[in-house]
Amino acid sequence: MEQMITCISCPVGCRMTVTLSESGEFLSVTGNTCPRGARYAKQECTAPERMITAVIPAKGSDTPLSVKTRTPVPKALIFPIMEKLRETEVSAPAAIGDVICPDVLGTGVDIIATRNLP
Repeated sequence: MEQMITCISCPVGCRMTVTLSESGEFLSVTGNTCPRGARYAKQECTAPERMITAVIPAKGSDTPLSVKTRTPVPKALIFPIMEKLRETEVSAPAAIGDVICPDVLGTGVDIIATRNLP
């Protein structure tokens, strides 16, 4: 089975063709102009990951706190993590890089603040 994807590893944006076995196992990639494209294609077709960004309410502040995952998380966990963040509230003050939700849903990834909140 073949799948067409556009690489986002660099500004070139190579259009790649990824070949997968019937069971979904990565076989090959063509169309990439650098090794990063091949790594991206394999990752995207076998275990896609995404960064999550969101805002959560902050007690003692009129401004919500913007947060993100420290590293990418499995794409399948985006909605469960967003649900967890919907239930999360932080108290001011908070600083950039503060861990707001450690090891979110057992992923080993922390949710961190992306702005200062006085």
